[in-house]
Amino acid sequence: MNYNIPFNKPYLTGKETEYIESAVKSGKISGNGFFTKKCQTFFEERYGFNKCLLTTSCTDALEMAAILIDTQPGDEIIMPSYTFVSTANAFVLRGAKIVFADSLANNPNIDADSIEELITSKTKAIVPVHYAGVGCDMDKIMTLANKYNLFVIEDAAQAIDNYYTFKNGETKPLGSIGHLSAFSFHETKNIISGEGGMLVINDKQFENRSEIIWEKGTNRSAFFRGETDKYGWVDHGSSFLPSEIIAAFLWAQLENLDDIQKRRKFLWSSYFESLNVFAKTVGIGIPEIPAHMNNAHMFYLVCENLEQRSGIIEYLKSKNILSVFHYLSLHSSPFYSEKHDGRILPESDRYTDTLMRLPLYYELSDSDIGKISQFIKESLK
Repeated sequence: MNYNIPFNKPYLTGKETEYIESAVKSGKISGNGFFTKKCQTFFEERYGFNKCLLTTSCTDALEMAAILIDTQPGDEIIMPSYTFVSTANAFVLRGAKIVFADSLANNPNIDADSIEELITSKTKAIVPVHYAGVGCDMDKIMTLANKYNLFVIEDAAQAIDNYYTFKNGETKPLGSIGHLSAFSFHETKNIISGEGGMLVINDKQFENRSEIIWEKGTNRSAFFRGETDKYGWVDHGSSFLPSEIIAAFLWAQLENLDDIQKRRKFLWSSYFESLNVFAKTVGIGIPEIPAHMNNAHMFYLVCENLEQRSGIIEYLKSKNILSVFHYLSLHSSPFYSEKHDGRILPESDRYTDTLMRLPLYYELSDSDIGKISQFIKESLK
């Protein structure tokens, strides 16, 4: 039997085109209109974020964060090597030096215990990336940030609707802990708008300036609120606002966030139940995440080596099932390897060679997961 299971399939709730049509008919399809405000308010009220600004991508949100903390040439920014290039590019564009940290042995997140030795007098910020939506060790990261007076910018691209429990028992949404955070609504994420993102401003010192940067360096938003009698160019900025069409699409998704999350968590659990015992018998790692810390963004395997991963991917491909690897370590990339300080980051390189992602999207069926799991087992015989 021929299957046709893509790696990802964007889910439509049924309201997207209706809201897009409404936005078009309103006569305002540029940014910061009705749907933009609805989406931003949703996040502020549901998760207690101080201030939210929709952006055209998570990349843009990270670039805004780099501007907000006044990143200068020579500043050092600590982040994991095992992440998407946008995490680093946002700061490289401002002239910063990226200091890469290794991942944990049991999780692709940054090894928080390795951070302090990387801090120098030039360090300006730590950028933890919540891989697969799972929170980094924010207890240790925030303690270091306070000790050395550093900014923390959460790359929460994959972390929507997930939480972190501190050692004192306090639970906070991911993206609400650092001074700033960035989310993604790319079509591969849980909640989508095709391309899209959001900057979360948790530290109130950045509130006013964030809006100016967002509005191309002008005080236009303040003008339309009647807070100034004219507006002009007052700071750095760029065209970071998404159109109302993107925001309208996103609003249809946010209305169905709970349903989408319930479905994704069911599918994630189906994978776990199908593969957990088998994976352990053949030495393959799978994510073991407490239910309260799992937003079901991704289900991945960590193979024993590159050859095993390639074999599984090719076998699934022969069955018309698309699985993919993920990041290539940034410290060894063609662009940055000569700028890297030469430290070996073995866990990051191990994930580069061995981590593979399985299909996970709303319309995937339990039967599909059964077949994918069966073929993975067959591929290793």
